[in-house]
Amino acid sequence: MNWVGGESSRFACQKAVRIIFAGTSDFAVPALESLVAGGHQIVLVLTQPDRLAGRGLVATASPVKQLAQRRGIPVAQPATLSNPGIQVDLRNCQPDVAVVAAYGLILPEAVLGIPRYGALNIHASLLPRWRGAAPIQRALLAGDAETGVCIMRIDAGLDTGPVLLRAAVPILGDDTAGTLHHKLAALGSELIIDALERIALGTVVETPQPVDGITYAKKIAKLEACIDWRAEAATIERQVRAFNPSPGATVRLRGSELKVWRASAVEAVGVPGRVLGVDRQGVTVTCGRGALRLEEIQRAGGRRLPAAEFVRGFSISPEESFEQLAVPSRAIESSPGSPI
Repeated sequence: MNWVGGESSRFACQKAVRIIFAGTSDFAVPALESLVAGGHQIVLVLTQPDRLAGRGLVATASPVKQLAQRRGIPVAQPATLSNPGIQVDLRNCQPDVAVVAAYGLILPEAVLGIPRYGALNIHASLLPRWRGAAPIQRALLAGDAETGVCIMRIDAGLDTGPVLLRAAVPILGDDTAGTLHHKLAALGSELIIDALERIALGTVVETPQPVDGITYAKKIAKLEACIDWRAEAATIERQVRAFNPSPGATVRLRGSELKVWRASAVEAVGVPGRVLGVDRQGVTVTCGRGALRLEEIQRAGGRRLPAAEFVRGFSISPEESFEQLAVPSRAIESSPGSPI
């Protein structure tokens, strides 16, 4: 399937592009909004089935479904795309292209062959680094200096297809998974419009991913959010940022589990987990190397609070120690990432 060169491989610039959009989470919402605003014809939105959420476990539509319904776009929520009946329905939509962003389901090869020009994925990393489910968190955990977005063509592999467009952004010292999520979602919504325009003009270039530098961004496990006080303070600081806003870095003091939402590494020595001091700047706790100043904390059922305010209702005293939680052997990865 060739996207470049010759009239047969181009979209007609004057004709609206017929798109099947597949997305589920908040990350995909700006892209869908941009495609609609750009005049493209969204013939169908694919999103995952409604999930039980909230204290009442109420069936809740995905952010993408909610947007599609507001826009009057047809929505389908199959549990799998391997069903031949679903594939017939997709084929009947006669799409020019499929656009995928944080969908959460694999597109089988039979589905990839349905759109005239295949399927494009908006991936939140600089491929081939951080292929997989959690590229934003993994980039933060590894201490990467930058990340970005790639528009890639989906093939049978896991984020292995050629890249059409890519753009990088620096990872700032105060970036969290939440702030990077918003930056990259906005960037992806711009790049996908650019990619479609280049396809229409026949100027798009597909660049195969290099074989060097491949790392895999495996799905985040809940245990990875448990702070290991034996680790370096800088490593734990990245962990706090990577798990904000979800699931939140977890610590335990006097049997109570607390969430740490903001922290900074400082110079100090001492026994890992020991409280060195409590002041207006935060609660300082020694680590395997250096110390971590906890600046925003939350207890179960409570609100996120600045540490100085938190300790008024939950006393923390110097010389007491946080408990060492059970953590997976490679929960915190301080190296640049593991090659596949």
